[in-house]
Amino acid sequence: MSWKVRHEGSPRHGEGLTLGQIAQGLEDGVWEPTDEVQGPGETGWTAIENHPHLAEVAADVEAPPVRHEEDETRLDMTALIDVCLVLLVFFILTTGYAAVQKLLEMGSLNFDARVPMLTRTEEQVKETMLVATVRMEGGKPVIRLEDQEVAPDDVPAALARLVRESHKFSLLIKHDDEVPWGSVVPISDAAKDAGIHQRVYWFVPPEYLPKQTRR
Repeated sequence: MSWKVRHEGSPRHGEGLTLGQIAQGLEDGVWEPTDEVQGPGETGWTAIENHPHLAEVAADVEAPPVRHEEDETRLDMTALIDVCLVLLVFFILTTGYAAVQKLLEMGSLNFDARVPMLTRTEEQVKETMLVATVRMEGGKPVIRLEDQEVAPDDVPAALARLVRESHKFSLLIKHDDEVPWGSVVPISDAAKDAGIHQRVYWFVPPEYLPKQTRR
């Protein structure tokens, strides 16, 4: 007895098959339970899983897994998130270290007698050096460049302008003992931007100098 079979909704079909061949094809995965058959003497198509002669066989066949098409445009954000976290930790650590470094108090002055000290008179300082002073006024440090008060954020631009206008390429920094070290460091940093960081000098009061160097 000849059976016909076709894939679900397909206009093409195979014929001349036996019931056993269709059942075997169903078990081998050639046909799916939703595909359709037409038995001898039948005029319509019936899903294999609904046909009384094949329903039991179709029930024993495991449904094929649902196929998910790979979306090639999908981005894997895991690696990006890991990199961002590493960078975040790095910036937190470096920023914290820089802040602590600038807030450290200035240590005690120690002098090595073997190292020559630069001595200048007041006239020599006026002629060859720019002078930056930091004094405590009203409980807060006040920065002056060449006797002009300058806000801490404006020090780099003001110092660069003075270097260009005066053609002096040395900087002498004076500060009170009670001035926080964090208020003095920005002046030294500004000298780097002005291109004179290799000629920055610190004023040392005579009382801190070794006796043999005092005049």
